[in-house]
Amino acid sequence: MTRLNVNPTRIQLKMLKSRLSTASRGHKLLKDKLDEMIRNYSNLIKENYSLRLKYEDSIRMLLKNFCLAKCFMSKEEINSLFSISLMNVKPVFETKSIMNVLVPNITLENSEEIKLPYCFIDTNPLMDKLIEQVNNLMPSIIKLSSIEKTCQILSTQIEQTKRQVNSLENLTIPQLEETIKYITMKIDENERSSRIRQMKVKSLTKEK
Repeated sequence: MTRLNVNPTRIQLKMLKSRLSTASRGHKLLKDKLDEMIRNYSNLIKENYSLRLKYEDSIRMLLKNFCLAKCFMSKEEINSLFSISLMNVKPVFETKSIMNVLVPNITLENSEEIKLPYCFIDTNPLMDKLIEQVNNLMPSIIKLSSIEKTCQILSTQIEQTKRQVNSLENLTIPQLEETIKYITMKIDENERSSRIRQMKVKSLTKEK
């Protein structure tokens, strides 16, 4: 490991020991943070997977029914129908902190279901049923999207934290330790040389 290019003095030794202590504490904190984020991420991934399995079949069936229903209606009529909300969905957009990482927290206020607010003459029953199903599924889709965004943010943060931990573990801390070892050896060597010189001076003085 390449050591830092510093003068082998006691002041530098004291500063490097302080830096090593700070780096070691930072490494431990980041490692603990990383482990906790990975634990939260694993739980969210499992929840996301189970929700996807639960609602993907419903979404697939909705799309299949939509393809059948739109054959009997014009594009303008379909757009007009889907522009009407059958539920007073009031999402509340907030954030929560997972290990100091801000992630979205979308909740829905109590919503009131509304009856189909249009005439049934120009629509087919399949489309009416489809619109109700879409609105009933909307809260679940919002919840799933919130969890997926949280997983995306956490995965990015986990990668960044991993790089920081690896940098401290494999570069910064070994460099500091190697430099401290080198300076300590240099200082000891200088002290031995100084002691030997003093002994020689003493010996020469006595001989005179």
